[in-house]
Amino acid sequence: QVQLQESGPGLVKPSQTLSLTCTVSGDSITTNYYYWSWIRQPPGKGLEWVGAIAYSGRTYYSPSLKSRTSISRDTSKNQFTLQLSSVTAEDTAVYYCARARRVGSLDSDYRGQGTQVTVSS
Repeated sequence: QVQLQESGPGLVKPSQTLSLTCTVSGDSITTNYYYWSWIRQPPGKGLEWVGAIAYSGRTYYSPSLKSRTSISRDTSKNQFTLQLSSVTAEDTAVYYCARARRVGSLDSDYRGQGTQVTVSS
């Protein structure tokens, strides 16, 4: 059974950097050919794909967020991390980490329960 768990601060101040970690169990983040993704859902809106890191370590980002997004991984801990800089209130959302079979896909075969991140002073 694959499990993903998001962790990180629930409150971030405007202009600061949001940092979230996803801890994976039941599978290795280097397993061919999965993409370990970040997805978010702002209040009252649909799901938005943020970015992903592939089994190979290659990273992919949403064009609208690319300039502010960085995804990295720690294979020794089987974790991957999202950093989103210069946040504003529009970055307030529930953030999910997920395992997907395609880059940019909102479909996932496993997803974490999500963590609420609020951007506010």
